[in-house]
This record gives sequence, C-alpha cells and structure tokens, in this order.
Amino acid sequence: MLDPQITTVLFDLDGTLLPMELEQFTNTYFGLLAKKAAPFGYEPKTLVAAVWKGTKAMVKNDGTETNDKRFWDTFAGELGEEVLQLRPVFDGFYSSEFHGARAACGENPLARRAIDGLKAKGYDVVLATNPIFPLVGVETRLSWVGLAAEDFSHVTAYENYTTCKPNPEYYGEILRNIGKRPQECLMVGNDAAEDTAALEKGVGVYLVTDCLLNPKGRNISAVPQGSFADFLSFAGVQ
Repeated sequence: MLDPQITTVLFDLDGTLLPMELEQFTNTYFGLLAKKAAPFGYEPKTLVAAVWKGTKAMVKNDGTETNDKRFWDTFAGELGEEVLQLRPVFDGFYSSEFHGARAACGENPLARRAIDGLKAKGYDVVLATNPIFPLVGVETRLSWVGLAAEDFSHVTAYENYTTCKPNPEYYGEILRNIGKRPQECLMVGNDAAEDTAALEKGVGVYLVTDCLLNPKGRNISAVPQGSFADFLSFAGVQ
C-alpha cells in the first residue's frame, strides 16, 4: 500500500512505463535522426557526436536556462549557427520518423491500467521523464504504450525544464511546479541513479525492475522494488 501521505505519483517513461533496452533504443534513434539530417549535409558521426554533446550539456544544466536553449546553443557551437534552421526539421522528425524507434521497445499493457487506476483512486499522476527530449518526442514515446500527455497533470520536457536527472534539483523543480511537498510524492522509475536521486529531495522511490539500470552496482536493497505488475499491487490498483 502507498503511504497515506502520498497524493502524487511521478512516473519515469523510458524503461518504466515504456519497456526498452536502452542501448538498442539509442542506436536505433540516432540512426533515424542521422538519416533525417543527411540531406542537409550533416555526416552521421559528426551529427551524433554533436547531439551527445548537447545532451550532456542539458544533463549538467544548473537551472539558469531551459534545457532546449542549453541543447541548441551547444549543438550550434559544434555544427555552426546554420544548424538552428534544423529545429523545425527535428520537431517534424519526432512526430514522424521517430516512430521507427518503437521497434527497440517492448509492450506494456499495464501502463494504461496503472495511470487510470491511480487517477480513479484520486492520485495526481506526473510524467517525470528526463527532460532531454522536446515535448513532441515525449508524446510519441507515450503513444507506444497507449498513453498521451493529457493523461498526466504535468509533463517534464526540454522546453519547460532547466535541470535533468540525476541532479536532485530536477525533483525540486518538479515539486515547485506542481506545488507539492516531498512527502506527498512517490517516484516510480527503473534507474538506480537517476530515479533514486529523488530520495535526496525527500521524495520516496519505487524501482521497477523489468528494465532495471544499475551500472554502478548501487546497493538498492532498502528501496521498494519489483516488476511493473508488482507495483500495481503495491499501489492497490486492480
């Protein structure tokens, strides 16, 4: 059972609501993105390296500017100012060709049941996906498990956030934006570093183990955990 103080459940997306093998997904995604950018004269290796650099810049963002500004400034610093003209092309990619990366992901028929079941019990449900993608890219990935941004009271994306996981301040930013106290919230995720960072802000954590990521071998024995199906039982959702 959830702690009686809990009013809000925060869900990670990749590897939690949406099952995936991260490396396979990333390789598929970058392959599709490089193909989209090739007609504009960008060589795949150069483009992917610039995307990685922009992503790392977002992860290090300190709250002083939005993640999308941090990404595009870094990206343009690598490839030249003219690459800024690709932004609408990228947005188009995330609503169309990006669907090709679904092949690297699994199914989760319980995702809809979890969200609807928690809302029926009176909980607020927040999508706390690492805000390194534009909202359109988040919406596309949600659609692969039959969900939409509108199913959540709040969604984190690169346009509206100024920090990223594993920075604990990301969870502080969520708390400020949704007007909740830490003890009212539970973070449900699959990453032993990124998602447990919520603990540093006083937010409880449940680790979904179906696609568990724990590359540093952290001791997570004290963290409530189990399969996605186990989480539904833990939350009292039928």
